[in-house]
Amino acid sequence: MDKIIESIAAESGIPIQKVASTLALLDDDKTIPFIARYRKEVTGELDEVQIRRIDELQKLFRNLAQRKEEVLRHIEEQGQLTPDIQEKIRDARRLTEVEDIYRPFRPKRRTRASMARDKGLQGLADYILDCPPNGDPEREAENYLNESVDSTSAALQGARDIIAETVADDPGLRQTARAMTRRAGVLVSRARDKDQVSVYAMYNDYREPVNRMPSHRILAINRAEKEEIVKVAIEQDQDAMVQMMNRKYLKPGPAREQLSLAIIDAWQRLLAPAIERDIRNELTEKAQTQALEVFARNLRALLLQAPIKGKTILGIDPAYRTGCKWAVVDPTGLVLEIGVFYPTPPRSEIKATQAVLQRLVEKYQVDAIAIGNGTASRETEAVVASFIQQSDWPHLAYTIVSEAGASVYSASPLAAEEFPDLDVSERSAVSIGRRIQDPLAELVKIDPKSIGVGQYQHDLPAKQLEERLSGVVESAVNHVGVDLNTASPALLTHVAGINHTVAKNIVQYRADNGSYENRRQLLKVPKLGPKAFEQAAGFLRISGGANPLDATPIHPESYQLVQDLLQHLDADLRNPDDANLRTKLQSANLHQLSATLDAGLPTLRDIVEALLRPGRDPREDVPPPIFRQDVLSMEAIQAGMELEGVVRNVVDFGAFVDIGVKTDGLVHVSEMATHRVKHPLEVVSIGDIVKVTVLSIDRERHRIALTMKPQNQ
Repeated sequence: MDKIIESIAAESGIPIQKVASTLALLDDDKTIPFIARYRKEVTGELDEVQIRRIDELQKLFRNLAQRKEEVLRHIEEQGQLTPDIQEKIRDARRLTEVEDIYRPFRPKRRTRASMARDKGLQGLADYILDCPPNGDPEREAENYLNESVDSTSAALQGARDIIAETVADDPGLRQTARAMTRRAGVLVSRARDKDQVSVYAMYNDYREPVNRMPSHRILAINRAEKEEIVKVAIEQDQDAMVQMMNRKYLKPGPAREQLSLAIIDAWQRLLAPAIERDIRNELTEKAQTQALEVFARNLRALLLQAPIKGKTILGIDPAYRTGCKWAVVDPTGLVLEIGVFYPTPPRSEIKATQAVLQRLVEKYQVDAIAIGNGTASRETEAVVASFIQQSDWPHLAYTIVSEAGASVYSASPLAAEEFPDLDVSERSAVSIGRRIQDPLAELVKIDPKSIGVGQYQHDLPAKQLEERLSGVVESAVNHVGVDLNTASPALLTHVAGINHTVAKNIVQYRADNGSYENRRQLLKVPKLGPKAFEQAAGFLRISGGANPLDATPIHPESYQLVQDLLQHLDADLRNPDDANLRTKLQSANLHQLSATLDAGLPTLRDIVEALLRPGRDPREDVPPPIFRQDVLSMEAIQAGMELEGVVRNVVDFGAFVDIGVKTDGLVHVSEMATHRVKHPLEVVSIGDIVKVTVLSIDRERHRIALTMKPQNQ
């Protein structure tokens, strides 16, 4: 365990003591959000990202330790375990190092070398490898002729096969060859059919050094190869590789020529293909890790978009032939009315649609209209914009909402349970309306893989993707906190310490007994024991309950500390808006109080922050969505126009921005700032509102190039 802690500390750069303390909490089944928020003194104030990194590395190094023990056991069973091999395996920091050391001892399928050994040619191979200063390999080979070996040339070929495998299995040599390929290898992609038209045209005749390839290009080439559009290889410097191998194995003497042939064969037949596979796997793993990171950060930004509270919303799911389904939802998300109109072709019932809009706006005092961005979105938008401009409702506006995943949710068992009497498209309209009221509460109902933010998510390992995205959702939900008296089971499931069964039980208890009045009532919920309560309580909020602390992120375990603090400050919590209370909290010497109250400074800081900003939603700091009253067409935009838009997706090479036309514009990473930007996520996140200038419009291919750089006046 000490070695694992040392390895994690070395890999992550986090001090050993903090790693050890955090691992102890993780091993005690404490959740990451709980550790990050309520065990800051123990971890030395590590944040969630650092704790997740420790968790990932401890799994990696524990798996590595387990594999080391297996390998040591297998080699020992063969009677070939030496102190030197044991030390090398114990000191290995990577799984590839362990596998390289184990390779010569690994049971192999029948190979040319194993067949040569069966024919008794190991001694001849040893002779050639030893390369004595005197003798003749041809004459030596005569000593190995038998029923299975009928000529000296066959004997020498078999010996070279054994040598080739021995050389190719050399762990140090394999590591050097990998390093040389990482440094100087070139990935080459060529079209299988030059006349075939495909989206991968740029890779029909493509070369790039492997050490410069960005993740999105690696994944694109992998996909093109999988779809049999291109053939891919890694070019390696054979001369340099053979020279490197010669330095270790080639010696002067009569057997030098035979040894040289065996080394060349080792490279061409065994080592080069293996190194190419290894490097391709490394590139893919690196690209997948990067894609996971981009997806995770995009998903978090999407989940933490600002909610539009206290508004009645009309959600519209656009379509052509089947009509646009609509749903009016009140400020709490309750469905008031649903229906369908046909403003789009083939029926184009614009006047009838506007009459319905007029009725709904008047009847329900609709504050805003949310239009899904799928099929027929822009045609629907034009009708809605025209209605708003002609209406007597000056504050009425609309916004375009990403409907990614809405159809997946609408057809899910969860949606069927929530809206058993609605059809799939009606559920989708409700979801679109609710998405701007509370994006987090609505989006947690959808499998994160279906939300469609990021790049090449369908090419990523399913298990890794699910684990990473589940962690993002858990982090976002606990960061915001959950209203215990309104939360759905889908939302509660992501609260630290609560599983699906307990989430349903929490809602059922609420239905049977009325609203929760205090957090302690959670202990009466079936299957929610003290351990789950400890993990979850701080993230579950009760507004207007008996204890004002239940509305804050302050954990019940700290309630007594709050009382001690207030008593020391001679302050009263009964009126949280009291200016006197705020003044006392802001002027308190927390370092001094930490010693006086025997409390951790980080916990005291968090308590004071929570008391100063009761009921704060961290999403309030995020810009709200853009609401429009008019519509912009593709034909209307011109190069040089300055516009405001919303970032819809961020990928390795740039960001896609909704500027109010059918096609999102692309801000390439090189157009994001006047200084060099390594990755777009350094500059923008999903949901950001940005000012852009149109660089060019390709109306045929529906492409818009944008820049965020300031333009010369």
